[in-house]
Amino acid sequence: MAPLDPGACRDLLEVVDDRHGKKSIAISAQLPVANWHSVFEDTTIADAVLDRLVNNAHRIELKGPSLRPHNPPNDGGDGKT
Repeated sequence: MAPLDPGACRDLLEVVDDRHGKKSIAISAQLPVANWHSVFEDTTIADAVLDRLVNNAHRIELKGPSLRPHNPPNDGGDGKT
């Protein structure tokens, strides 16, 4: 959950650009779309990626409480307490 460095921004743009208009892209994120610019160090690349992703997207925004336990047991990961 840290900003993408310029190299990662370019790599993501290349993948999105190669698939744009040809293939589907599925993205799952906990960060609202309105805050996606903050992930990119290069705002020009952010504009290009988001333009390609958001304009033709089918967005499903989930609302409601988290289904994660509020106080998960610290038991080593086996699910037993």
